Amino acid sequence: METIASGRIAVWEGGSLWVFDVPGAGEAPSRTEMHAHHAFQLTFSLGGSFTFSVEDGVVTGPFAIVAPDTLHAFQAQGLVSHLFVEPESRAGRTLEQLMQGRQVASMTAAQAQDSPDLILAAFHHPQDPRVALRQVGMKITDRIAGHTRVAEPDRRVRQIIKWAIENLDRSPGIDEAARGVGLSPSRASHLFVEETGLPFRTYVLWLRLVRAVDARIAGKTLTEAAQEAGFSDSAHLSRTFKRMFGLPAAALELS
Repeated sequence: METIASGRIAVWEGGSLWVFDVPGAGEAPSRTEMHAHHAFQLTFSLGGSFTFSVEDGVVTGPFAIVAPDTLHAFQAQGLVSHLFVEPESRAGRTLEQLMQGRQVASMTAAQAQDSPDLILAAFHHPQDPRVALRQVGMKITDRIAGHTRVAEPDRRVRQIIKWAIENLDRSPGIDEAARGVGLSPSRASHLFVEETGLPFRTYVLWLRLVRAVDARIAGKTLTEAAQEAGFSDSAHLSRTFKRMFGLPAAALELS
């Protein structure tokens, strides 16, 4: 598998920060396939260039936001970063208000503030860049969360999400999750979609993918990461990764 980009990923509860260098000076920029994932994506140029293509238009850098579950393709060259923010988090709820129903939008330099500089410094941290990236990513998301007052998801949905995370090792199902919050499976399913925008089963798949990425960061092989995250095999993990990020997991080289 040809390496498309190399870089680092830092993961924490509710978000992750990806910084990648996409080679190709003098060549056509690398482009993903159309895909969608369950997170806001804030992309910052760190000296590179990028373009998002969605069904109703195109947005270029240096700073942009893509809404959750938006079908899009990403084209890039040089050093860029992605901050993924789960929509159920306080920062995600704030971003939902700021986007006002748009699928993708440019950010101004004033909105980006010093985020690119902070990310770049963390990426080149001399001791532990992944720890530095995690701290910077959490700092940026905390700053977003403090931008405006937002309502949290329904208490029962928050409980279901917490339960799913705690029981990810044993294939959590909506029937058991519903009993835990005193709802029928059909009502729990409806409420979950209403609050998160996707079915419970799809959300669990997203949680598994995040766990697999975390395992890859820790140095596990694709096969080991697939097993640790509950995928049937590495091929299942690869298909899911490509569907949600537009390129094979093996095309990313992590350091």
